Amino acid sequence: MEGGKEAPKSHARRDKLLEIEKAVQKKWEDGKVFEAEAPQEKPKEGEKFFGNFPYPYMNGYLHLGHGFTISKLEFAAAYHRLIGKKVLFPFGFHCTGMPIKACADKLSREVAQFGNPPVFPKHEEESVTADKAQAAAAEKVQQEAEKAEPAKFKSKKSKAAAKTGPAKYQWEIMQSLDMEDAEIAKFQDPYHWLEVFPAVAVEHLKAFGLGVDWRRSFITTDMNPFYDSFVRWHLQLLKNKGKVEKATRYAIYSPFDGQPCADHDRASGEGVQPQDYTLIKMEVKAPFTGKLEALAGKRVFLAAATLRPETMYGQTNAWVLPDGQYGAYEVNETDVFIVTYRAALNLAYQRKSKISEKPSCLVELTGHDLIGLPLKSPLTSYDTIYALPMLTILTDKGTGIVTSVPSDSPDDYMAMKDLKSKPALRQKFNVKDEWVMPFEIIPIINIPDFGDVAAEKVCIDLKIQSQNDKDKLAEAKRQTYLKGFTDGVMLVGEHKGRKVSDAKPLIRKMLEMEGMAVPYSEPEKKVMSRSGDECVVALTDQWYLLYGEEEWRTLTEGCLKGMELYNDEARNGFEHTLGWLNQWACSRSFGLGTRVPWDPQFLIESLSDSTIYMAFYTVAHLLQGGDMYGKSSGAVRPEDMTHAVWDYVFQEGPVPETKIPVEVLQKMRTEFEYWYPFDLRVSGKDLIQNHLTFCLYNHTAMFPKDLWPKGFRCNGHLLLNSEKMSKSTGNFLTILSSIELFSADATRFALADAGDAMDDANFVFETANSAILRLTKEIAWMEQVIGAELALRSGPATSFADRVFENEMNIAIEETQKNYSNYMFRDALKTGFYDLQAARDEYRLACGSAGMHKDLIWRFMDVQTRLITPICPHYAEHVWTELFKKEGYAVTAGWPTVTRDRDMILQRANKYLQDVIKTFRNILQKQSAPKKVKQGKGTPPPPAALPTTALIYVAERYSGWQEECLKILQRHYISATKSFSPDSEIIATLKSSELGQQSDFKAIQKQCMPFIKFKKDETLDVGEHALDLTLPFGEIDALEENAEFITSQLLLEKVKVYSYSDADARALAGAQQTQLNQKPPTPGNPVAAFLSTAEAGLAGLRLA
Repeated sequence: MEGGKEAPKSHARRDKLLEIEKAVQKKWEDGKVFEAEAPQEKPKEGEKFFGNFPYPYMNGYLHLGHGFTISKLEFAAAYHRLIGKKVLFPFGFHCTGMPIKACADKLSREVAQFGNPPVFPKHEEESVTADKAQAAAAEKVQQEAEKAEPAKFKSKKSKAAAKTGPAKYQWEIMQSLDMEDAEIAKFQDPYHWLEVFPAVAVEHLKAFGLGVDWRRSFITTDMNPFYDSFVRWHLQLLKNKGKVEKATRYAIYSPFDGQPCADHDRASGEGVQPQDYTLIKMEVKAPFTGKLEALAGKRVFLAAATLRPETMYGQTNAWVLPDGQYGAYEVNETDVFIVTYRAALNLAYQRKSKISEKPSCLVELTGHDLIGLPLKSPLTSYDTIYALPMLTILTDKGTGIVTSVPSDSPDDYMAMKDLKSKPALRQKFNVKDEWVMPFEIIPIINIPDFGDVAAEKVCIDLKIQSQNDKDKLAEAKRQTYLKGFTDGVMLVGEHKGRKVSDAKPLIRKMLEMEGMAVPYSEPEKKVMSRSGDECVVALTDQWYLLYGEEEWRTLTEGCLKGMELYNDEARNGFEHTLGWLNQWACSRSFGLGTRVPWDPQFLIESLSDSTIYMAFYTVAHLLQGGDMYGKSSGAVRPEDMTHAVWDYVFQEGPVPETKIPVEVLQKMRTEFEYWYPFDLRVSGKDLIQNHLTFCLYNHTAMFPKDLWPKGFRCNGHLLLNSEKMSKSTGNFLTILSSIELFSADATRFALADAGDAMDDANFVFETANSAILRLTKEIAWMEQVIGAELALRSGPATSFADRVFENEMNIAIEETQKNYSNYMFRDALKTGFYDLQAARDEYRLACGSAGMHKDLIWRFMDVQTRLITPICPHYAEHVWTELFKKEGYAVTAGWPTVTRDRDMILQRANKYLQDVIKTFRNILQKQSAPKKVKQGKGTPPPPAALPTTALIYVAERYSGWQEECLKILQRHYISATKSFSPDSEIIATLKSSELGQQSDFKAIQKQCMPFIKFKKDETLDVGEHALDLTLPFGEIDALEENAEFITSQLLLEKVKVYSYSDADARALAGAQQTQLNQKPPTPGNPVAAFLSTAEAGLAGLRLA
């Protein structure tokens, strides 16, 4: 609400929840309800719960994607707190690395270039178009939020939602966060970000209702001296254990930042690794002509990057892109490589440039300048091959120069075939016949099923017509490349007869040792740093964590095996990552963070200071005194936290010599030993490939097995209204803006409903709007109940409806606890709220004029409130305190107990009753519908008299051929596998049964087979009881006990229930008896005759 104005009337429900939330949050804070203290004794099994979340990066406001993942841990922690466990849910803030520094530097550059405040040049037209598209998307978000339906609200437009978009400048991005220019200028200092955004995040998360022990919060970097000390101790201990070493390795590298660019330093390309190639040196033969004359006296090479050096024996030519941009770059004093600029830049950072880290171009060239160059290439049997045109070369991979091996490459085979068979194509690019026509395929590898020239065979098999048939060529490569590597056998060279997989590394080594090739690497895909430059692969000297080392990996695999991951896809992701993850660069030259303790010229990179900080949570409050920056003075000073002290706390080390009071030392160790290991870490699935796997590695190195992580739960990304959430499109919400639009509890409700799998979840505005309505209406209804405004009965609660309602509550309690325990919160919302509401509404209908039972309704209110508490705690707390007038807190009220074991037979009887009513209602509607008469076929008949009486007929046992079929199916049902014997065996048994011996068996079989199929399907759907000859409850009793309810639901005056076996009762149906006999009832499927008043009277006379 703005300016103190009264909220519009349509805001009332939402504002009511916001008012409740504010009061409840103050109550929690005053009561310190989420602060956790460890007892002196170690915990018993199941006594405590310690959950945590990868601390978010502090370069902006937390968005709803953060909120979705956080909600999974919040719901889990709230559930464990509710059932009586000691719960630790801490929350920290990540500030290490380049992102904040890069943003601060961008602001400084913008101020230097455009002034303070900066005056930017006007956007180009296309930017204006993009802004309009973004604005339209943001407006769509707003419209979704403001759909005016009864009792729903119309919210003001969130400023954050209104101002998101494809801002070109960092200053504009800051303005989109509702910051004034004077404040934005302060963010040129990277440490100002650390002072602002963590504190704002705390306020937003408190408004969300997060049950966090905020005393334990901290920020990273040397701005927090305690955490800084902890990280230095951690890395030093890893080095002491032999897990860190300095080496020269390829790494993704930002030329602008002048240092490696790890995953969290990237604007795009997270998870991308260096791709290693062999760079084949194809020497250009003298004399040089054209533009190459300027290179006289140099050794000039077309440098082709290949992943298949073993195929170089089969070269017939080289390929260049005619319109491609190339250059002749100096490698050293004598050698020149002709490649694209992109490749030259990578080479310059791999010590393959005359000028380090700077490509030195002697001549700029195009592909046309290269066509026809005579080349001497390694290993091929041709003395001279030529550079030829290929139109499908990509210059954003490799060097733009491609070797041609038509025996084994489908692309090369088709391109060469095109040139040979199309004189016009040769003429177009001035290709001479002698450069093409004499060169035949060289068989070099035998591949089972494909022979000695695999490319030719697969292209013929797939009927590929030209080099432009991309899809079929991709399929050809899929069929041959992997099989060639695993099963192929060399036909030529010194490794003739060896498998390709064995020969490949030997051939690569030989090429490099004899100077015919050099190693080369580049990013697998495009990577952009947060500073805005495209990354390269550089050969760097730095410190590495030795992930992938055999013994360490074995330990980590053992840790993973013992963990609960809740999802097979997650386990597969971890196993895959452990399979490829190798040494990880853990040091950087620039950014924010902690210095490498033994080599302070370097900083510890952002994914390497973030692997065991969960342990720091256990003692942070004792060190920092509740100050996330670690600046408050207390019993412990930062300089007191020596490695010996950290060893004592976390490594069971000896008591250190220290100024820290003994009781504080002991308390720190007690806290750690009580809370560790952590029970659950909730994260987005994108962190499996780095942070989460690093976490496992570091825990196995630092701690004994009993302190290793117990569980990870990973989720997908969050969609908004089925569309990707994106600032650039305007389809975006921060946590705060969602609270402003919907309230915290309605936001939490919709997040719980969004989904729990690793697929992308969907936050639906309609669900959040519906939650506002449901929660406020439920409060109003309970106020009516408590205010005695509803007529409730007392006495024994023994009616069928009473028993069913009590049973449904017991089922809800058990099923919801199971769902919460498995962290399936959408299912918990269904069983603990939606299903329970439906049961209450059904109970209200079933009770009719008699009214609902007071004790059951009070129990319902109590049960429902407790079951929804983890998801909507403000609502629950308000009900608990203000409506129930109970002491204490709803969030610690305890899980409701069942009054008796769930009665599945009673539940089945109730489902039977509801199905019967639904079936009969449909029949009545069809009978009451006016009869249609075809045009020109006369007038419709007068409507039949409305039915007032229902005669319901029940068959309580299968008999005859149906009984025999069921007995056969019972014999052929396999309980262990929940399946049936093959149909052939079932049919054979049927033929050998008494039915099979009857003379009219063929006619009987026509009845039996559909029935058998139906019962098989039903059994697979509902269970083995579908094969029972009778229902486990009396159908007649169930229907007679609920006759009044059935009567009211069918809008009749009277309902009578009979056994179908009673001939006198069947006679009461009068003219409808024939129809009853044609479709008689079966167990679970009664039939009815609906009689008018006159027909009922006649039946009454007969009965009399």
